[in-house]
Amino acid sequence: MFGIDTTVLMIILLAAVSAGALAYAVLFPSIEVQKKTDARFNRVKVAETDGNVVKAARDRVNEATKRKKSVQESLKDLDAKQKSKANHSSPPLKIALQQAGWSISVPQFYMGSLVAGLLFSLVSLVMGAPIYIAAGMVVIAGLGVPRWILSFARKRRFKAFMEEFPNALDVMVRSIKSGLPVNDALRLIATDSQEPLRSEFRRIVEAQQMGLSIPEACTRLHQNIPVSETNFFAIVITIQSQAGGNLSEALGNLSRVLRERRKMKGKIKAMSMEAKASAAIIGALPFAIVILVYLTTPDYIITLFTDPRGNIILGASLIWMGMGVLVMKKMVNFDI
Repeated sequence: MFGIDTTVLMIILLAAVSAGALAYAVLFPSIEVQKKTDARFNRVKVAETDGNVVKAARDRVNEATKRKKSVQESLKDLDAKQKSKANHSSPPLKIALQQAGWSISVPQFYMGSLVAGLLFSLVSLVMGAPIYIAAGMVVIAGLGVPRWILSFARKRRFKAFMEEFPNALDVMVRSIKSGLPVNDALRLIATDSQEPLRSEFRRIVEAQQMGLSIPEACTRLHQNIPVSETNFFAIVITIQSQAGGNLSEALGNLSRVLRERRKMKGKIKAMSMEAKASAAIIGALPFAIVILVYLTTPDYIITLFTDPRGNIILGASLIWMGMGVLVMKKMVNFDI
C-alpha cells in the first residue's frame, strides 16, 4: 500500500513539473517581452520626469548646433574673403616688394628699373644695334626684367617659407601642450625660427601689440605669404577662437596635412619629369636644327630670313610653336 501511494505521488509530481515546464516554455517569450517593455517604459518615464537630465540633453544639443553654425559661418566668411582676394591675383607693387622681402620703396624700385633700362640701351648702342632696338631694350629692361626678378624673388621666398612652416607648427603644438599660451608660442617662433618665418611671425606679434586679435593677425600672414597653407593656418586659428576646441590637435593635424601635401607634390613632380623633359626637347629641337643647318649650309637656310615669304613662315612657325609649348606646359603642371 505504501509502495503504491509513493508511485502515484511520484507520477503526480512528475506530471506537475512537466506541466509547469511546458507552461513556462510557452509563456517565456511573452514574459520576457513584457519585462523589457516595462523596463523601457520606466526608463523613459524617469527621463521625462527628471528635469536635470532633460535640461542637460537640451543644452548639449543646443551647444552642438551653435558650434556647428558658428563654424559654418566662419568658413563661409573666410571663403568669401579668399575669393575676393583671388580676383586680384597681381598684388600692388608695394605689397609685392614686401612679399619678396625687399627693403626698398616703390620710387626706389622705379628708379632702379629706369637705370637698368638706360644701361641696357646704352650697351646695345655700343654694340652697334639700331636705335629702335635700343628703344626696345629700354622698355624690356626697364619694365620686364625688374618685374621678372621681383616675381622670382617672391616665389623663392614663398618656397623657403613653406620649407619651414610645418616645423613652426610643430613648435606651436609642443608649446601649447606644455602650457604656454598662443601669444608666447607665436613669439617663440618669431624669435628662434629661421627667415622668412622669423620676420613674418614677428609681424604677427607686432600686430597683436598694436591691438589686433590673434585671428586678425594670422589673417595678415596670408596677405604677406599668399599661399593656401597660410590660409589653412588662418582658418584654423579663426575657427578655434570662435568655436573653441583643442588648438594643439588642430595645428598638429594641419602640420601633418602640409607634410603630406609636400610629399604628394614631390611624387607628382617626379612622375611628370619625363613629360617635362620631352616637352623641353620638342620645344628646343626646331631651334637646334636651324642653328645646325645654318652652321653647315648657311645658303640653304638664309632664305627664310631674307625672303618675305620666309619671314611669314618663320612667324607662323613661332606662333604655332608657342601655342604647342603652352599646351604641353599646361598638361604637365598640376595644382594640389
